[in-house]
Amino acid sequence: MVKVKVGICGFARSQDTVFTNLRLLEVQTTFYRPMKRSTAENWRRRAPKEFEFTVKAWQLITHEPTSPTYRKARIEVAENEVDKYGFFRPTDNVFEAWAVTNEIRKALDAKIVVFQSPASFTESEENIKNMRDFFRAIARDRKDTTMVWEHRGKWDRNTIEKLCTELDLIHGVDPFAEGPAPSDLAYFRLHGSPPGKRMYRYTYTEDDLKTLYEKCLETRSSQVYVLFNNDTMYDDALRFMETM
Repeated sequence: MVKVKVGICGFARSQDTVFTNLRLLEVQTTFYRPMKRSTAENWRRRAPKEFEFTVKAWQLITHEPTSPTYRKARIEVAENEVDKYGFFRPTDNVFEAWAVTNEIRKALDAKIVVFQSPASFTESEENIKNMRDFFRAIARDRKDTTMVWEHRGKWDRNTIEKLCTELDLIHGVDPFAEGPAPSDLAYFRLHGSPPGKRMYRYTYTEDDLKTLYEKCLETRSSQVYVLFNNDTMYDDALRFMETM
């Protein structure tokens, strides 16, 4: 029987409300500009023991400095260092960003880290080599950590499955857009974007939620994480929990 765990991406309500009514949160702050370790430790203390955090990796690992998300986070990169960030480049700068992400992960006692690559990160020999070099280099930090890769760029399905198997990655997906690569664990990120619908402003219908549960069962995974990431994520998460 598949175990489905439901949560949201970021605190869409107060911490007390989220900790009381949900048991899963994907931390978004770590993508833009990671908080202090003391802040993460405080979140862990305040949350119930059974509450689970997952962490989104810092954008310095996955996104290049030209990304608008850098401007949103007010991160400025010197012109002579632009090519040292993002796209999983095996540089000291990227590995330092991983070290920061990993410290927050430890403080939250999180077992899952999500790496979301941008649309500009498409399939190429260089990008594949970067991924191999990066994930192999951080292997020592992965003993008790599950790595999820959610691609936004264009990748061949066979390449995705091959890399996930080779690098021990979980294929993170929006299940309304594509199915995940086979794995004992599935990680769904719901962006409010069923085909033909609006994105983050979209509220899932009852039929959508029933379909979502069917997609959880179709994965044949023993555990499925379902993270809502739309404007009405909190309400949709609660409604989905009632659907199961």
